[in-house]
Amino acid sequence: HIMIDHMGINAADFETSKAFYNAVFAALGGSLMMTVPKEYTGGKGVIGYGREQPQFWVTESAEKGHQHFAFSARSRAEVDAFYKAAMAAGGRDNGGPGLRPHYHEHYYGAFVFDPDGNNVEAVCHAPG
Repeated sequence: HIMIDHMGINAADFETSKAFYNAVFAALGGSLMMTVPKEYTGGKGVIGYGREQPQFWVTESAEKGHQHFAFSARSRAEVDAFYKAAMAAGGRDNGGPGLRPHYHEHYYGAFVFDPDGNNVEAVCHAPG
């Protein structure tokens, strides 16, 4: 299993980017798989593309250069350890370890900003 679970980009023109990625992923056998409700995104459009699960995310934002990477964790304890290590190494909190049921029932993740401001996450999809 690859260590990168998913990643994302910002899109200044969200609807144009959505149309582009709808076409690109259709050509690759994938599709738009999830639209995150705006009450969880600060009012921004956030959509996820993939085949079996969303792995490539597009976020509506005028900010350019922001990247999002999520690393696979094999357990919730690894997510907790990631967060603790990241904070100790100079990371900034962007959402501590916990369930994120608006993604799916067992989604357990933690989010930090790295020294350059990238949004780095560890996620475990397994129950319990």
